[in-house]
Amino acid sequence: MTGRPRKGRRVAFQREDGLPGPQDIDPISGLRFTIGAQHGGEALVDFTGLRPRRLALAFARALRHLAAPGGPLGVRATVKAYAVALPRFFDYLRESGGSVDGPEDLQGQNVDGFETWLEVHGYSRTHLFTVLVKVVAVLRQIAIDSPEGVSPDLRDRLRYASARPFQRSRPRDAYSPFVARQLRDAARGDVAAVIRRMQQNRSSESDAVLLPLESAAHALIEERGLIRSDDTVFEHLYSARRRCGRSNKGLGDELNGRHHLSRDDVIPFLVLLALETGLEIECCKALNGDCLQNASGGTVEIAYFKRRARGSEHKRLRVRDGALMTPGGLIRKLLELTASARRHHPSNCIWVYRSAGAFTAGIRHPRMLVDAWTRRHGIVDDDGRPLQLLLSRLRKTHKALWYLKTEGHMARFAVGHTPEVAARHYADVPALRPLHQATVAEALQDAVSSAFAPLVLTPEQEEVWRGHPATIANVSSGSDPDAPLVEEQDVWLASCGGFYAGVHGEAGAPCPVPFWGCLECSCAVITARKLPAILSFLAFIEDRRQALPADDWRTKFGRAHARIVNQILPSFSDTVIENARESQATDESPIYLPPEALQ
Repeated sequence: MTGRPRKGRRVAFQREDGLPGPQDIDPISGLRFTIGAQHGGEALVDFTGLRPRRLALAFARALRHLAAPGGPLGVRATVKAYAVALPRFFDYLRESGGSVDGPEDLQGQNVDGFETWLEVHGYSRTHLFTVLVKVVAVLRQIAIDSPEGVSPDLRDRLRYASARPFQRSRPRDAYSPFVARQLRDAARGDVAAVIRRMQQNRSSESDAVLLPLESAAHALIEERGLIRSDDTVFEHLYSARRRCGRSNKGLGDELNGRHHLSRDDVIPFLVLLALETGLEIECCKALNGDCLQNASGGTVEIAYFKRRARGSEHKRLRVRDGALMTPGGLIRKLLELTASARRHHPSNCIWVYRSAGAFTAGIRHPRMLVDAWTRRHGIVDDDGRPLQLLLSRLRKTHKALWYLKTEGHMARFAVGHTPEVAARHYADVPALRPLHQATVAEALQDAVSSAFAPLVLTPEQEEVWRGHPATIANVSSGSDPDAPLVEEQDVWLASCGGFYAGVHGEAGAPCPVPFWGCLECSCAVITARKLPAILSFLAFIEDRRQALPADDWRTKFGRAHARIVNQILPSFSDTVIENARESQATDESPIYLPPEALQ
């Protein structure tokens, strides 16, 4: 390229600019080395115990190339996962007893045999695939680095990871609303307690002797960041408190806790932030001090970095902002509480706290702290057992709660994902399966109830019909809207809107079905004046339950009984039904029923 690019000047390239530069000499000459990952720091890899040595050296060089800048292994944790998985392949070669000295001796059957060996040793299909795919990836890199150094048979085998069908892992489940409520309440209580502790007066002593000593200790913390047990100021305060009969248990933590967050304080902040935002837990751990951007209208954007989203790592999420317990307010308060620690331990991470007598930035694997926090609050699972909290399930929990709030409306639920991904990964989880099953059951019940169902009119709706018949919906075609209002056209259990235009017979012919068939007819209109007849028929079929076998009764009267009990009677008020019972008891003229119902 001709010189340094300048504004207003075209850039010209020369022929030698297109030639590849000299390749770096591979520094891997031993089997114990360090890989500087793009994210997470350095990872120590130790392959000194692997044999054969030439094959181990080839694996080491390939692993370093995969973790180079721009390679697929950009995270320290991923590099360590490869370093743990690759020795399994050498264990297989040692047990199989094959004569393999270097990459050129490997064949396709070695990869297939390794897959079978993993299965024999108890690996599940999901775990087996995660190990196998790492070995295949390294062998592919070896084939790229040394095209002539691998056999054609192995090269053909490396075109695919496994010849067997891929078995999807069981999706990570969400916690139930019961567990989520416990986690949110405990986290909110701890966050409020931490804020009260750090905002109260730092020198609370009333004793004239202890007050200046405690003030000196807080001044030392302001100056140096932390006070230690071997500091002279701390020793003087410790001795003075002992002479006054004061307890010195946890004195250092108490003094430092007035200024900085502790490692125990970080857990409720992390749990609450994950539950309120739905961010991936690794993204919550990696938030920076400038993550809040573009505040507008009570909302703010959280800028975060998602390392596994290759090609679109930088993402934004708009959340509520304002009060303390909103996501925006929580992050602002966290930045405020860690400002003092950040002066003594500069870091762009929002998580700066004291741990083991020193400041720490960032959160790695707080398994012990999380377990201690859940035990301290007595958080239990749905079966009443102590909960083993997995932070990775908090995102699914947030999504499940949002799904319940939006009532499954996919356009509102799919935030940050396509509807297909949101439905597959966050809506189709075991925690929401009972809701989906209940919804399907209700839909089927509604479909059965509405199929050929009669039109039920309460007294108020009947008055509307009499005034404006055209306003009533669900009247079948061919029906006379005025017919249900005339008592002379009534059939046994209902008013009929089309006795000669029914759905069960030919047009112009009388309805041929039994009298209780009106309960399954769309021409039927059931009003309050038909309730005495319906109650009489209900008493008759319940009496027949005692005389008929259960299966026979269910076949003959089951649908009619369910229609009366579950659909017709609940449509009327208790007063209307009671009046119908009184009318049934006092009416001197018997209700006309067919002979079999009068037996």
